[in-house]
Amino acid sequence: MEIDAPSPLGSQTPASKTVKRILGLDPGLAILGFGMIACEVAQLKATPVSLLDFGVIQTPAKTEMGSRLCMIYDDLHTLVKQWQPDLVAIEKLFFYKMGNTIAVAQARGVLLLVLSQCHLPFVEFTPAQIKQALTGYGSADKHEVQQAVARELRLDKIPRPDDAADALAVALAAWYQQ
Repeated sequence: MEIDAPSPLGSQTPASKTVKRILGLDPGLAILGFGMIACEVAQLKATPVSLLDFGVIQTPAKTEMGSRLCMIYDDLHTLVKQWQPDLVAIEKLFFYKMGNTIAVAQARGVLLLVLSQCHLPFVEFTPAQIKQALTGYGSADKHEVQQAVARELRLDKIPRPDDAADALAVALAAWYQQ
């Protein structure tokens, strides 16, 4: 990750503006999506959000579980150090099949460990809560949510891969609840 260093957290400007950085995470063992947004608050009035970064942390499928978890740990530490979020938003576990859920739960445990070590507050959202926040109804399909992400962040196209778009949706849901 080669990105310019962020400005100080919660920096104040003469116009009493505060910037809040929110890191959204879509937990996974093979692919963990992340999305970083900046939200400017001016005298208690919310202004549009801006996109800072998005992407995925990937771990190779044939790699031993402990090594994969260490990769997530190291990469997430790097991401947190680089962007210094004020808040982290995490999608709650959704049960697909038991084997996959256990692996995702282990990766999620690593996420929570990193956030605790970095003293970062976090909020969690179910998929239905995220859909509700972005589209107005909790049973929206994936494409509707991704379109809402692109619209809210004023992007020409939907962010890819899907895991990164999902992470941006989680970050936006956290911003809307503020």
